[in-house]
Amino acid sequence: MNQRVKIVNTEILSNNWYTLKKVTFDYQHQNGTWIQQSREAYDRGNGATILLYNLAQKTILLTEQFRLPTYINGNATGMLLEACAGLLDLDNPEDCIRRETEEETGYQIKEVKKIFEAYMSPGSVTEILHFFVAEYSPAMKISSGGGVDIHEDITVIELPFSKAVDMVASGEIRDGKTILLIQYLQINYPSLIK
Repeated sequence: MNQRVKIVNTEILSNNWYTLKKVTFDYQHQNGTWIQQSREAYDRGNGATILLYNLAQKTILLTEQFRLPTYINGNATGMLLEACAGLLDLDNPEDCIRRETEEETGYQIKEVKKIFEAYMSPGSVTEILHFFVAEYSPAMKISSGGGVDIHEDITVIELPFSKAVDMVASGEIRDGKTILLIQYLQINYPSLIK
């Protein structure tokens, strides 16, 4: 535990979709002075994301779906191109991402490679996101994907990897986790571009 932090009070502001807490705490600055602060933190659990790639075809699989927060913050259609992702719920990260991959993309993958973990918005969201990559082939496709929840309306999109790299540069791909995964492949699998 950090000796420079003392939690004074935690208040639940909302427990509707996930949990929004207001935390009041004392924090000791580097110069030794203590100051009391309040911050809100959104706890939606931890998640996992994966980018599927095909070395032979030089393609990747992305999903597209409506994302309300982007819509109310300037994304005219609210539609967002993303790497497949989901919340862990009670699963470990590898089981979660295999399940989400099958549900969202329709591909049943066996081998996944975990590449790192990251806090994606540490100023306000508690989530740790586990990042994976995996190779896919047409033989792994077992359904059309699209999600299993009644509220999911996911489109699966296969793109040439070089086009996806260009779409990051042009701003057509704006999702942070997806950009990180594309850049990881760009660095570690340069044959996808050639």
